[in-house]
Amino acid sequence: MPGFDAFLNAFVTILVTIDPPGLAPLFLALTGGMNRSERNQVAVRASIIGFGVLALFAVAGSAILSVFGITLPAFRVAGGMLLFYIAFEMIFERRQERHEKSAVRAITKDMIHNIAAFPLAIPLIAGPGAISATVLTSGAFDSILAKIALVAIILACILVTYAVFVLAERIDRFLGETGRSILTRLLGVILAALAVQFVADGIRELIAA
Repeated sequence: MPGFDAFLNAFVTILVTIDPPGLAPLFLALTGGMNRSERNQVAVRASIIGFGVLALFAVAGSAILSVFGITLPAFRVAGGMLLFYIAFEMIFERRQERHEKSAVRAITKDMIHNIAAFPLAIPLIAGPGAISATVLTSGAFDSILAKIALVAIILACILVTYAVFVLAERIDRFLGETGRSILTRLLGVILAALAVQFVADGIRELIAA
């Protein structure tokens, strides 16, 4: 079984890429006009779908990569670069703007009836960044028990996201514009450091191979 550092690294990486505080105002915007019960139903369904997608990549991510002939070290380098780009967007507040445009397009252009599946679950919760983070961290969880532990970590991240959805109004009022900006930038710096570590580990494994 991986050590405590691996568990903590997986939890932080996946949670930061999901970015629950950043999703709170988007959740409020997407569920505008709904009552509390309806919002809770959307939050539950979005969380379940997001968990299912990430759990699939946690358990079968390596097998999915092997179908396309992609090695885990190569994916570590590519995924690390993607996570670094996401961190760059978070630090300079470009990711929130892109998510807002995605949410608006889903409602006004496509007339989505089930916003829990799209865009909340995919791509806002289980987006490319979260999927990449899940596959990258799964490399350290190779046994069956370790995979179960990783799925439990993903479940914990999804539960945090669900809690943020339920408390979205309060969190948005508490943080305010300044608080959200500071928190997003801080999480972006942490994610950037983790991304660099992924790239460094991938390059080292590629050279060793």
